[in-house]
Formats: sequence, structure tokens, C-alpha cells
Amino acid sequence: MAVCASAGAWAAEPITFEWFEYSGRDAVFTAPLPKGAFHNPILAGYYPDPSVVRAGDKYYLVNSSFAHWPGIPIHESTDLVHWTLVGHALGDPTKVSFDGLNISRGVFAPSIHFHNGTFYVINTLVDAGGNFFVTATNPRGPWSDPVWLKGIDGIDPSFFFDDDGKAYILNNGPPEGAPLYDGHRAIWMQEFDLGGRKPVGPRKVIVNGGVDLARKPIWIEGPHLYRIKEWYYLMCAEGGTGPGHSEVIFRSKSPWGPYEPGKDNPILTQRDLPAGREYPVTNAGMPIWCRCRTAAGGRCSSPRAPTATIYSTPGARPGCCR
Repeated sequence: MAVCASAGAWAAEPITFEWFEYSGRDAVFTAPLPKGAFHNPILAGYYPDPSVVRAGDKYYLVNSSFAHWPGIPIHESTDLVHWTLVGHALGDPTKVSFDGLNISRGVFAPSIHFHNGTFYVINTLVDAGGNFFVTATNPRGPWSDPVWLKGIDGIDPSFFFDDDGKAYILNNGPPEGAPLYDGHRAIWMQEFDLGGRKPVGPRKVIVNGGVDLARKPIWIEGPHLYRIKEWYYLMCAEGGTGPGHSEVIFRSKSPWGPYEPGKDNPILTQRDLPAGREYPVTNAGMPIWCRCRTAAGGRCSSPRAPTATIYSTPGARPGCCR
């Protein structure tokens, strides 16, 4: 498609589109694959900041859609490789509006959860309302009206549902007091009342700055909390979403901390690899791990990270729970 117009025509007659569709025909996806292998990326094109959850024998994936409408697409899969679009978490323009927003604003890094038969998608609507969540009993919809979290600032909220029945909201926010340097952020947590559908009690900083505050880490964000036996593991992004991006891990015996950083941080990064490597992954955003509960009550985790190579798992079924 080509569009040509004079400067005067652009100024006099704004152009609108009733429909726009993107599709790719990348040759990499026609390459033959050995048995037990699959192509990456599993969703090619425009699917940043993925978050995945398992419900029963299916997986559900959401991602950022910024100011595009409808917002927050939801994909379904049975193997974590082949995905089908089944709906959107935001589809009612009378409840949420992106009018006037630049394409780089809107909905950032949603997080999807499944708890006691209900799906939760929690997210930030940047420059148009702040943090909110929606719920549904069927990922295809209908989804609830947004529940706005006016008391929680910052970005990248996520839920954590503990085994004792308590729930929490984590998010990136400014540090307590004045920032010590540009990019100084903190991870906050607050208990969440499931029945009242609102945060309760005090908010607390559980990570200040990042792994080592003395080294001035930037943009600790994208917090996700998991419980494995007696330990709570907090995974966050650190270093921004550009070439310096990394994933870091902390652990504690209590959801409130204190959190100790892992000895091998960062646990995931490409910033130290040769710039001339084949198929580099750059500006990766924030990989999300799914925490899923099987019918038998078991748990598992699986990394969700975009790549530009062919990933092979000889002799294994793709997926996180086996």
C-alpha cells in the first residue's frame, strides 16, 4: 500500500483507517525442522512483553498492545508453540479510551493470572488512567469493566496468590524519598483483598534500586513473585529495555522479605555477548515465567523469552509442565 499527498492535503484532511492488518512471510519459517523442534519466535511480528499462565490443559498469553485497539490480545495454546487469538481483555471503548494517545503509550506489559476459576489481567494504562485489572471466567470473554487501582502508582503491576489464601499486588514505583540517581526505582508490594477487589494495608518497598544499590542499577521493574516450597522467588527486569536489559532473581522465606539477590545475577542477559553474533536478541523487554498448577496440584515454571533462532528440544514435547 502506498499513500501520497501534499503537505496541504495532510493538514486539511486527516486520514483515518477503518482496518489495518499486518502479516509476515519471513523465510526463516519455511526452513525444515528436525523432529521435536520448533521455530522461534513462536509469535512473529508485534507481540512484546508476553505473559503466560496455564489453566487446565491450556495456556493463555497476553502482551502489550500500547495504543492499538482492541487492547491486550489473548492467545490460547495447548503446547506453548502454536497459538490462536481468542479475544481481547479490553474491547469496550465506552470503558477505556486510547483517544489522543501516541502509539508508544497505552497498555504496557500486562500480566495474566488464573486463581480459583477466575482469570485476572492486571496492567498499566500509561497517560490515561494508571493501573487497573480486569477479570473473566472464560478467557474469550466477556471481561469485566476495569477496576482502577488509584492508590498504586508506577508501572508493571502483577498479582501473587499465596498458598494461605492471601493475595498481593507488586509493581515498579519511585523509591522512598528522593531518587539517588537517574533510573533509580523500587519494587513495591501491598496485600490485595480478593473479596473487596482492592488493595488493603500498608505498601512496602521490597527491593530498592536493584541487585546492588551501590552500583546504581537502573529500572528495576516487571516484578513477578513465585512460591516454591518454603521459598519466595522474586524475578524482575533490571537495566532497561534496551541492549543493557537483564533478568535478576531474589529470594526470601517471607513474601515481605527481606530479599537476598541470587549469587549468579543476572540470570538472563545478552548484553555481554559479542555484538557480531548470529541472530542477536536485542531490546528484549521483560520475559515472564508462567507459574501453573496441574490438575494433580503440581507446579512448574517456564521462561517466555523472544529469540530469533531455531530452538530445538530433541525427544521432548515442547511445554513447561510434563
